[in-house]
Formats: sequence, structure tokens, C-alpha cells
Amino acid sequence: MDKPQVQRSRRGLLFGTAAVSAVAAVVATLPAIQTPEAASALPKPIPLKGGGYSVTEHVKHYYRTTLV
Repeated sequence: MDKPQVQRSRRGLLFGTAAVSAVAAVVATLPAIQTPEAASALPKPIPLKGGGYSVTEHVKHYYRTTLV
């Protein structure tokens, strides 16, 4: 008995390659994902004399965007 020949097409090859590439991209980025809880372990201390304004990266970015 002869085995039936399997027809392989370029479309199937491209779909398979795309699927493998997508899985590889997801696997490569998984170790880089961190939980936000680990980033903010300890809160900043409360200022003694009131206020609480501090120049952070967010504030610096805002000041850069207001320049004309």
C-alpha cells in the first residue's frame, strides 16, 4: 500500500513560520515583565515641614513640554 502524498503549500509554510515567530517573541519578552509591586517597595517619607513637592522625571517632562 502506498502512503498518500501530503500537499504542502507556501501558505501553510508562511502560517507556520508566523506562528513560531509569534511564540518566540512572547517567550523572549516574558522574563522582562516585572510586577509593579516590586518597583515600589517602600513609600517616600512624609516631609516634616509640609509641602511635599519634589522634582521627579514626570515634573521635568512636564516642564520640557511647556517650553515655547
